[in-house]
Amino acid sequence: MGIKLRLILMNFLQYFIWGAWLITIGVYWFQHKHWSSTDFGAIFSTMGIASVFMPALTGIIVDRFVPAQKMYGVMHLLGACTLLMIPQINTPGLFFWVLLINMIFYMPTISLSITVAYNALKKESMDVVKDYPPIRIWGTIGFIAALWVVSLTHNEASENQFYIASATSFLLGIYAFTLPDCPPLGKHTKGKSFSEALGLHAFRLFKDKNLAVFFFFAMLLGAALQLTNAYGDTYIHDFAKIPAYKDTLAVKYPAIIMSVSQISETLFILAIPFFLKRFGIKYVMLISMVAWVLRFGLLGTGNPDDGLWMIILSCVIYGMAFDFFNISGSLFIETQTDPGIRGSAQGLFMMMVNGFGALLGSFGSGLLIDHFFTLADGTKQWTGIWMTFAAYALVLALVFPFIFKAKSIAGSKEQEVLLKAPH
Repeated sequence: MGIKLRLILMNFLQYFIWGAWLITIGVYWFQHKHWSSTDFGAIFSTMGIASVFMPALTGIIVDRFVPAQKMYGVMHLLGACTLLMIPQINTPGLFFWVLLINMIFYMPTISLSITVAYNALKKESMDVVKDYPPIRIWGTIGFIAALWVVSLTHNEASENQFYIASATSFLLGIYAFTLPDCPPLGKHTKGKSFSEALGLHAFRLFKDKNLAVFFFFAMLLGAALQLTNAYGDTYIHDFAKIPAYKDTLAVKYPAIIMSVSQISETLFILAIPFFLKRFGIKYVMLISMVAWVLRFGLLGTGNPDDGLWMIILSCVIYGMAFDFFNISGSLFIETQTDPGIRGSAQGLFMMMVNGFGALLGSFGSGLLIDHFFTLADGTKQWTGIWMTFAAYALVLALVFPFIFKAKSIAGSKEQEVLLKAPH
């Protein structure tokens, strides 16, 4: 099997695991367990808590001590074990702790999969900017496949979604040990300081003003991503409470409707090389912010009947909003960091997006919704919620171009292309 096919399989399984429960866990929480929305906000913060320290920590470990593909495999095997435990839990408090442990194992695998893929492609003298996006598409296809499997088998409110995810995680954990070797490139520590020997010098990236701005906005965009993951499926499910909408196709199969977002991702991933070469990372990220404004605005004005086209269009726009910041951001980091800290740098990026960004999105939105957009009977005012989120993204889009000044780095044609940003 060629290296591209091997990486395609890795990406497919990586995101199939997440897709099996990430979008539908809200339905399981509210309809199967009948637990409160306050507790749900804490549950969805687990990936943020784990991402604050685990991607950076595992990045340091694979840079200094352990081959990345082996760490990747171990994490998935441990994650599979915790997923098996989740259906047995009957209290919100215990659910939180077990899911947090699962996230501690899963969240680092996102950046580890990127490290493994970039290393394998470079060994084959391939161009990561050109060759990685078509491979990463299959991760999104895996996410879509999981959503469809869970939805068509009517397991959106069932514990079976966790069993499906667990089985896939076991499979990927075993498969990871067959992936190309990705040895620690920063293990030679002679003549280096203690912090350099541990790989902690990756945190010096924050000393660069431009990189610090990049990481800061990555965190704020990570919050936007958390909002749509946490509430998208639940939003459509809530239309079932309205007689005029309860029998619509969207309400019957909301996960399938939301999967249009991931289908859109597959198209926009292919467009990333063109947009990066034509506009540079600065304007690609700005496009992402504008797309988030449209994503939230359309959700706020749509409905599952005559306004279904707005919900579907918002899902199409999501592909641009997600890819142009998440995938492009990882490529941006890869092309301007030393190979000795590649894992640490990707870990830092994931820490800002899925760590601090997720925490900001989870806790901030939870407080906002509970205090301003939830009626006495528990009904949520979804139009106000989505429009507030749209305003948040609009502020980011207005401020970002004035304080982020991308600069090219001499000596690397690949970096010149990625960092190009006319201003």
